Amino acid sequence: MALIELTPSGLFCPQADIYIDPWKPVDKAVITHGHADHSRWGMKHYLAHEQSEEVMKQRLGKDISIETIGYGEELVMNGVKISMHPAGHIPGSAQIRLEYKGEILVASGDYKTENDGLSTPFEPVKCHEFISECTFGMPIYKWESQEQIFDSINQWWRGNVAEGRNSVLFGYSLGKAQRIINNLDHSIGPVYCQGAIWNMNQALIQNGVPVIDIPKVDVDLPKSHYKSALIIAPPSAMGTPWMKRFSPYRTGICSGWMNIRGARRRRAADAGFVLSDHADWDGLISAIKATGAEKVYLTHGSTAVFGKYLDEEEGINAVELETLFEGESGDLGDS
Repeated sequence: MALIELTPSGLFCPQADIYIDPWKPVDKAVITHGHADHSRWGMKHYLAHEQSEEVMKQRLGKDISIETIGYGEELVMNGVKISMHPAGHIPGSAQIRLEYKGEILVASGDYKTENDGLSTPFEPVKCHEFISECTFGMPIYKWESQEQIFDSINQWWRGNVAEGRNSVLFGYSLGKAQRIINNLDHSIGPVYCQGAIWNMNQALIQNGVPVIDIPKVDVDLPKSHYKSALIIAPPSAMGTPWMKRFSPYRTGICSGWMNIRGARRRRAADAGFVLSDHADWDGLISAIKATGAEKVYLTHGSTAVFGKYLDEEEGINAVELETLFEGESGDLGDS
């Protein structure tokens, strides 16, 4: 890579003396978004998008040294032009564009190409080299539209209400949960969230993200308070004593992994909804082709399968890049 090299601490731009989403403590880190595998503790100074500031302080500590910029704003560090562009993954997610002596590299972080109505929609950025995730880089991963998925979720919730049951819907606390909140049919019944999700909501609202401000679960209220409710919780709450207060209930999981046959059964959930915050197979291909990049570096996911397809079918020079970005995992991750 002309502008970036892979080091034990992460992706490093020597000319600007900055790291992108480093996995070890460094002096200067440019962060694509607030998920834990990209935004880690211990950096002396952070640069991120303005919608990520309060989320990062919530997760990493209020006293971190952080500078923020908006999409399209440009900084120059030792002759390297640095700017951030919408990735569409979650609110505040950004692709990092580096330009030096006419060479342009874009590190996309995680991204999705469908407009979710909450995150700033993905925008392809022309470049010579592109670093792309390929979490769902296999042809089996093709998403239905968000509208179709939420029609299914709302119908499921209505059915549970008709049966006298509450509904507990699991989704990642940053990005997925807020997307769920904003797209539910709130006329069906009351909506609550677990405390960690409520904290993320408040941080995003503070940074101007239009998340519907719903109440968090109050453990001191009686079970009858949650009649006909839909409760949004992170996957870590599955099977915990915290769930007992909502009985009788049915559970659902929102994740791209629900596309795989048997995934819902393995998680012991009643329903699975294929709602992902990552690009599917077609989205990855269209995003990469739109950059016009001569070389593409693939991180976390089906790198071998997807790289072979790009090389053989699209004529794009694809290289697997071993990083510590986790992306999706069998435990749902930030799906």
